[in-house]
Amino acid sequence: MPQPANEGAIPRRPFGQHTDIQISALGLGGHHIGDAQDEQTAVDIMHGAIDAGVNFFDNCWEYHRGKTEDWMGAALKGRRDRVFLMTKVCTHGRDKSLAMTMLEESLHRLQTDHLDLWQIHGVAFDNDPDLFIRPNGAAEALAQAKKQGKVRFVGFTGHKDPSIHLKMLGTGFPFDSVQMPLNAFDANFHSFEAQVLPELNRRGIAVLGMKPLNGTGDAIKKGVLSAEQALRYAMSLPVTTTITGMEKPEVLEQNLRIARGFQPMKPEEMQALRDRLRPAADDGRFELYKLSLKFDNPEARLSHNFPLDMQQKEVKEMIKATENTGWPFPDIGQP
Repeated sequence: MPQPANEGAIPRRPFGQHTDIQISALGLGGHHIGDAQDEQTAVDIMHGAIDAGVNFFDNCWEYHRGKTEDWMGAALKGRRDRVFLMTKVCTHGRDKSLAMTMLEESLHRLQTDHLDLWQIHGVAFDNDPDLFIRPNGAAEALAQAKKQGKVRFVGFTGHKDPSIHLKMLGTGFPFDSVQMPLNAFDANFHSFEAQVLPELNRRGIAVLGMKPLNGTGDAIKKGVLSAEQALRYAMSLPVTTTITGMEKPEVLEQNLRIARGFQPMKPEEMQALRDRLRPAADDGRFELYKLSLKFDNPEARLSHNFPLDMQQKEVKEMIKATENTGWPFPDIGQP
């Protein structure tokens, strides 16, 4: 079970069944760091996080067209051994060879010869498990990279549907970690906490929580709950780390303060918060990543042969929301 902070230090937790590897209970989110004012601001934030004891760094090959990996690579000069570094591969169901190319690009941008964790990004569609876990699929790239020593551990991520996560687990592939949204709203709507978290704990797979503030922080901005309540709830779950965005120095300081003073919520506190939030949670209004095309990746939908009606409002929102990722597949044209 989660332990309280010790004398102002950020708590550390084991990486799943690998108890010799200790991970900070607070993780730095990769997408948001690419939203920092400029590279120097981003580097300063990452240096501040490392110096404060945050050692889990999240990233992804396609975030901000590679800018986030570039910035993180610059920040890790002279500090690489102090960080458990993760990035994600974005084949969206395509072949192993593309995954291996992306790995080399990520290593180059991050200025390192290995990753601590490499994960399949964005498992979102019903047939994704079949596309990823197949001969010549992305999972074969994970296994090969691990055998080559270019990555230490492998996993997958997704925020759409708990049943798809369970289907990925049902393939039997030996994942070391799984990343998914875990927050006080999730418990009342298509819940990863209720459906997936117990299975991961049973298997000894490292649980990487994300979106503790629902991705956008709208619920905090609207006064539905405080940032401290949101982060405390997520960190009180049986997870390895809670990954959250820290694109501004003041957000970093806020999250460090909460993590340093962390006291796990009692079960009755967590239930009371879930009950209070239920009217605002049970329709998914604060978890649109589970519902809206806006949070889908255009390349993913096109590679799955899903048509894109450019006149549809949600498709327009999706294109705008993901415009910073570019169009990485030359054989898939823009709509």
